[in-house]
Amino acid sequence: MPRTGEIFPSHRGSVLVAWGETAACLVPWRRGKAVDGDVSTSSTAPILPVTPAPPAGPLVHDSGADTAPGVIVVDSCTSLGTTLVVHLRGEIDHCSSAPLRALLASAADHGYTGLVLDTSQVTFCDSELLAIVESWPRHGRRVRLANRSRAVQRLLAAAARAGRQPAQAPTMAATS
Repeated sequence: MPRTGEIFPSHRGSVLVAWGETAACLVPWRRGKAVDGDVSTSSTAPILPVTPAPPAGPLVHDSGADTAPGVIVVDSCTSLGTTLVVHLRGEIDHCSSAPLRALLASAADHGYTGLVLDTSQVTFCDSELLAIVESWPRHGRRVRLANRSRAVQRLLAAAARAGRQPAQAPTMAATS
């Protein structure tokens, strides 16, 4: 039996078309017409002309956010016993938080249990800062937000209105 969809040579003005494993039928063959009855060509040229792709420019990494200033800067990082004191400057969002997350992961691996984030120079922050602050207290660790900038105060006020209360400790001065 022929394979499914296979068309066999003409037999008295008809062709044998097979489908499935056990079915076939003889259908009339109309000369000069294509399979669908409307399109016919003897040309082998492509239907659409081949357009060369424009040359690729230099590969540029797009962080997805405005790059100026948009960078979180760890101004300083000091330790007081098992407490890490980090002074931040700039913007804290999903696109800029990776260095801070890496620093805190390393600090946790090295046994730091306390964290003081001085946010007086933070110009913008969103829920990413909340996520960072909420993730630190796992396994008995403590976190404090010190010298909260206006951006941080707005974020915490919005979080409180939404019922989310990270780092409820009062504002305190960080010592370095």
